[in-house]
Amino acid sequence: MSRDICPYFILLAEDHVVVRLWIRKMIEGNPNWQVVGEVSDGVELLKHLKECENSPHLVILDISMPRMGGLEVLPQLKAVYPDIKVLILTMHKSKEYFERAMAAGADGYLLKQHADTDLPTAISTVLQGGTYISPL
Repeated sequence: MSRDICPYFILLAEDHVVVRLWIRKMIEGNPNWQVVGEVSDGVELLKHLKECENSPHLVILDISMPRMGGLEVLPQLKAVYPDIKVLILTMHKSKEYFERAMAAGADGYLLKQHADTDLPTAISTVLQGGTYISPL
């Protein structure tokens, strides 16, 4: 990913409005990041990506969402948009969920319990091509 692009575009896929607002607030604190959309499930995520004028560099993706959850939509997202980075943001402190997410193409796995301190680092790491993993 070329760093000539500024800011990085980020799409939020989270069904809890309060959590999305909190994530947006944290992202807006960095002038190099811009939220380009918010969706509440995987169905909306795929639709948004098809219609999106500014394709995101990063999707912050919750695992537990209605209609289509993060682990269901992730393989489809990566198959069609392989260059989009995906940071899983979840409450699931489970090796099984972690392994499924990484096998499906996630670039990072951040537990919500660590997000208040680790979200900026996780976003930066993933956008720079690294892998961010919360302690499980």
